[in-house]
Amino acid sequence: MKNDLTPKERMAIPRQSMPEQPAEVRNKNFEEVPLGYPEETAVKEAQRCLQCKKPKCVEGCPVNVKIPEFINKIAEGDFDAAQEILLETNSLPAVCGRVCPQETQCEELCVLGKKGEAVAIGRLERFAADTARNKSCGSESTKKAVSKPSPDAPKIAIVGSGPSGLTCASDLLKAGYNVTIFEALHEPGGVLVYGIPEFRLPKSIVKTEINQLIVRGAKLETNSVIGRLYTIDELLEDEGFFAVFVGTGAGAPRFLNIPGENLNGVYSSNEFLTRVNLMKAYKKDAETPIMHGKNVAVFGAGNTAMDSARTALRIGAEEVHIMYRRSRKEMPARIEEIHHAEEEGVKLELLVNPIEFKGDENGWLTSVICQKMELGEPDDSGRRRPVPIEGSEFETPIDVAIIAVGTESNPLIRQTTPDLPMNKWGYIEADDNGVTGKKGVFAGGDIVTGAATVIEAMGAGKKAAEKIIEFIEG
Repeated sequence: MKNDLTPKERMAIPRQSMPEQPAEVRNKNFEEVPLGYPEETAVKEAQRCLQCKKPKCVEGCPVNVKIPEFINKIAEGDFDAAQEILLETNSLPAVCGRVCPQETQCEELCVLGKKGEAVAIGRLERFAADTARNKSCGSESTKKAVSKPSPDAPKIAIVGSGPSGLTCASDLLKAGYNVTIFEALHEPGGVLVYGIPEFRLPKSIVKTEINQLIVRGAKLETNSVIGRLYTIDELLEDEGFFAVFVGTGAGAPRFLNIPGENLNGVYSSNEFLTRVNLMKAYKKDAETPIMHGKNVAVFGAGNTAMDSARTALRIGAEEVHIMYRRSRKEMPARIEEIHHAEEEGVKLELLVNPIEFKGDENGWLTSVICQKMELGEPDDSGRRRPVPIEGSEFETPIDVAIIAVGTESNPLIRQTTPDLPMNKWGYIEADDNGVTGKKGVFAGGDIVTGAATVIEAMGAGKKAAEKIIEFIEG
């Protein structure tokens, strides 16, 4: 298939929309919302790429995917080659194609986006990865016998199987090292499996990506809590690991610290999403059930808040409100996620702040008291600070509240590794390449930066792998 269009012809092609489930259907199931590009549509979208000699889009990608090259292969109809190019730098392309905020990274720097709509880089990445997976996980080169690390190669411990840990493990395997991944939960994947709902990221895709690491020689130890099973010092001194990468994320929830927060029916978004995503609490015979509220309020306005609200609808809520203390302009969630949530029936209540939860005599949540806000001067985040309006309190009946106002680091590593430098928020101190102040210990992802994106965590894992290789070789 030729891809010899002129720039003028490429620019005349409109951005191709992606088919998706109708809102009134999808808000009652957990199947994926966007359905992916058909082959013909993907080729047409790929033909829009101008194949810039100095592609700015690559600069916007934390793992430096060779974007023009893989898109060119799609335009030529060589989908296997597109996947091979993706895998050179990105070990989780099917994941990134679904959950990366491309609109603020690679696509934001696309030349076409300056005067019109950027190339749909994320959708094309998903197409290439999905096409490869549907053809038995790749081209003929992928199906050949996999070269596993030598048993005598140095052993590296990866603590946490989220995006940073998986990426670090993948790059170390490519370099010929033995890798053991320790995961605290019973399923690997970290935030990819417990935090992101099935309708945004099917768990079968995450499982396929992780299985590829195991096929290539990675060892996986689930139900393994580092800090209890082994400390980091024990991994280095007693278990024979040459280096340890810590990618445990930021999985401890933050709360509002207002009266009534301990009432039955008040959940952190971490608990709510973990119960539903990982424990399948939406099923009637689930071993870890969850309260199916009729009137649900979600506090926060990031992607996790959107995930929580859309999940609450799917398990039977009649009304779901997102309550946020700033305006729509300041909402940190992706525009696409806000759009999908509103399409599905989630209602936004802006410039309101909860000040108290009320309950009945049996300790069950019955309502929330909120106060209206107005925006003042910008705070440290650059967003305008919400200021309470005196005498504006009002009460809303709810039976489930979900707190989605951020996360913190789990204190276990901090408590059991006292000589590992931490900052005042309890996150590991590491430089831009994942090097910590403790010899042989590297770190990346949310445990260093606080809650961020999947692709940023992957970029951190990739940089740390390079430094681990330098450390071992040096």
